[in-house]
Amino acid sequence: MLTLHFAPNSRAGRIVWLLEELGLQYRLNRMDFSPKDLKSPEHRARHPLGRVPVLDDGDVRLWESGAIVEYVIARHSDGTLRPPVDSPLFPTYLQWLHYCEGMVMPPVNTIVVQTLLLPPERRNAEVLGQAQRLLTRSLAPVNDHLQGRDYLIGNFSAADLMLGHACYMSQRLGCVTDEMPHLRQYIERIATRPAFQTAMSA
Repeated sequence: MLTLHFAPNSRAGRIVWLLEELGLQYRLNRMDFSPKDLKSPEHRARHPLGRVPVLDDGDVRLWESGAIVEYVIARHSDGTLRPPVDSPLFPTYLQWLHYCEGMVMPPVNTIVVQTLLLPPERRNAEVLGQAQRLLTRSLAPVNDHLQGRDYLIGNFSAADLMLGHACYMSQRLGCVTDEMPHLRQYIERIATRPAFQTAMSA
């Protein structure tokens, strides 16, 4: 059985969401999002930096969320959530799958550090403002692309698991503006999916 090492309010949520969408059996090792759990010797043996998610599948261990998504779809699904490689949708799928970590999550990380993780005396308002503006700019092409589409390639796919989760987080951080109606509707659509709701309550 798959085992997911998980902490709430982290990228690990998108892996719970994936496993729920696919209807797979899995065990959840839930940890607190704190140094006590994540930086423990036990968890550092799983991930050298003490991060989540970490997925165990027999002798296989992976700890990059994008790699986990691609691995699970390749090994544990019948091809659902990903277009065939010869589909005209495949390049668009790949682009938005990787846009998440390439463009959206770096400023999200900075905002989280500057508003939640650092003690108040170490926070930098200029760094925070730059990250907030960069995140809003990074989301604008997503909003434009979603015009006339329910999901990033039309039907729901793993690109929505990656980027949709990041967009949901971005909205919680206040960086999805009123000038992004298509993105707002997309986030609302994602939030109604039962598998997403299960993942967010994990």
